Amino acid sequence: MSKTRQILVTSALPYANGSIHLGHMVEYIQTDVWARFQRLRGHQCIYVCADDAHGSAIMLRAEKQGITPEQLIAGVQAEHSADFADFGVAFDNFHSTHCDENRALSEAIYLKLRDAGHIATRSVTQYFDPDKGMFLADRFIKGTCPKCAAEDQYGDNCEKCGATYAPTELKNPKSAISGATPELRDSKHFFFKLPDFQAMLEGWTRSGTLQEAVANKIAEWLDAGLQEWDISRDAPYFGFEIPDEPGKYFYVWLDAPIGYMASFRNLCDRTPELDFDAFWNKDSEAELYHFIGKDIVNFHALFWPAMLEGAGYRKPTGIHVHGYLTVNGQKMSKSRGTFIRARTYLDHLNPEYLRYYYAAKLGRGVDDLDLNLDDFVQKVNSDLVGKVVNIASRCAGFVHKGNAGVLVGGDAAPALSEAFRQAAPAIADAYEARDFSRAMREIMALADRANAWIADKAPWALAKQEGKQDEVQAICAAGINLFRLLVIFLKPVLPKLAADAEAFLNVAPLAWDDHLTRLTDHTLNAFTPLLTRIEPAKVEAMVAASREDLAAASDAPAGNGELKKEPLAAEIAFDAFAAVDLRIALIEKCEFVEGADKLLRLTLDIGDAKRNVFSGIKSAYPDPSALEGRLTLYVANLAARKMKFGVSEGMVLAAGPGGEEIYLLSPDSGARPGQRVK
Repeated sequence: MSKTRQILVTSALPYANGSIHLGHMVEYIQTDVWARFQRLRGHQCIYVCADDAHGSAIMLRAEKQGITPEQLIAGVQAEHSADFADFGVAFDNFHSTHCDENRALSEAIYLKLRDAGHIATRSVTQYFDPDKGMFLADRFIKGTCPKCAAEDQYGDNCEKCGATYAPTELKNPKSAISGATPELRDSKHFFFKLPDFQAMLEGWTRSGTLQEAVANKIAEWLDAGLQEWDISRDAPYFGFEIPDEPGKYFYVWLDAPIGYMASFRNLCDRTPELDFDAFWNKDSEAELYHFIGKDIVNFHALFWPAMLEGAGYRKPTGIHVHGYLTVNGQKMSKSRGTFIRARTYLDHLNPEYLRYYYAAKLGRGVDDLDLNLDDFVQKVNSDLVGKVVNIASRCAGFVHKGNAGVLVGGDAAPALSEAFRQAAPAIADAYEARDFSRAMREIMALADRANAWIADKAPWALAKQEGKQDEVQAICAAGINLFRLLVIFLKPVLPKLAADAEAFLNVAPLAWDDHLTRLTDHTLNAFTPLLTRIEPAKVEAMVAASREDLAAASDAPAGNGELKKEPLAAEIAFDAFAAVDLRIALIEKCEFVEGADKLLRLTLDIGDAKRNVFSGIKSAYPDPSALEGRLTLYVANLAARKMKFGVSEGMVLAAGPGGEEIYLLSPDSGARPGQRVK
């Protein structure tokens, strides 16, 4: 084995403005598997990450919720940390970009770049919201497309015709935050002189640090000529103020990648044996790898290495880029219930199932990964339960019943055992190259051979024959040892299964080189089922729960409080409308619904009866008790709907663009519970 390597690995920072979903989990599982493999091989591999906690979107969301940005990001960080932990993602440190370490490093890197002449300033004309008192980013401006006249389009591109343009080209622009007509104003901005690093980047991006397809994409930008990068934003903004420039803040994408360094610095400050400089100095011999999605390649493969170069730090050893997640061959969809949050998955299924399925699909390239739910069930049940765990369950009972749980010496399958050991280098090479799908194929091919050998020997049949007990024990001891090798090979992907298998095998935590040894004259612990089959009904329930999550906020727009014009629904006859039984209802009790992201449970007094209603207004009312004692409008003759959390008996009425802007409708003063609204 080669000398011990020092490796620092990161995943892209999740934005602290929403929940983790299964698309995000592709990256974190991929990174975690690779880091666990390196540790299993005996290398020092440190895995750090952080929440990306700055920007206008977070500032505005916190404002709408009536809390500080610090309170918002603290709550989101707790949620993210729990999701990652429950999926077995073993960070050495999960921090936040809103921290003292990141502030100090961001300021220091900026000052080094400024003093070296890599920062420029000039006036920029931008739209300004006079009601909100802030300059507007492109996504906070909407108007009529200047190319095709489509209404309600963003400030940089048209979703209908695909045209790109400057925000100032929009017709009838409106602020997506306040609805006000924006004004053009000038402001001083700060720019990182990315063209200063053109030659360095041309060499570095072709040095093997990137996958070929990614390097080819980067070459397109390089060939077109690099542009200076705007790294500043005006107050109000949630982030770090630029040194010596009051009212000017670092753009979130400047301090976000520095968050990798900050998270590691935070870990070093708490871990005396770790040396920050040994990993980040320009002459560092340590390895640095970033795992990211293909949508943020330009930030990591152009801006980030140029910033590091200009500030005198080392550049990444490699940047590993993956594709997007599709579900059942299509983009994740809320209406189909395939936009699945991490917590919704965890509420229904074992996380190791998804870890294995992703590993079986992940190759070295940047192709999208498809989570086909039928294939997911079949593959997990076939491979993990039907092949791997099946070996142990087939053999353990005979060892316990026939030899008091003791594995006999010798090897009844020497050729097969040697084939397993000979396969280890190729499996290791596949892991190292992030070609997890190849590793899983090779491991399952070994499992097939082991099962075929056991089936051929048929110890269950021999156990019924006189004088065959020694042969049965030899076969089953060989089977258990083959199972142990499979566990070693799968341990980076299935850490919980491995831990449970180690308890059954009665061994210390297994390392990669343990595949060179075998267990003989060794006592096993009692066998308990290590994995159970996926029941399709649980997958169906997960999809249904995801669809219910959508139904709870079906009128909420995507994005950060952006205005959205909804088309008018089809006309209905007056008689149909008159049939709606609208009543005044008193909210006696309002509470959170355990396990639901959007729902509140309301107990209503409608005069002559009580009703239980689930309403998707949680995002607008973080303190449900504030609604208690309030009157609202209630649809009394809506058919009851059976939901995951109970039966909803009708509907309360609310209006607004969605998200935090949902307003429960209330009658004028003088109304009483039970009154009919005419």
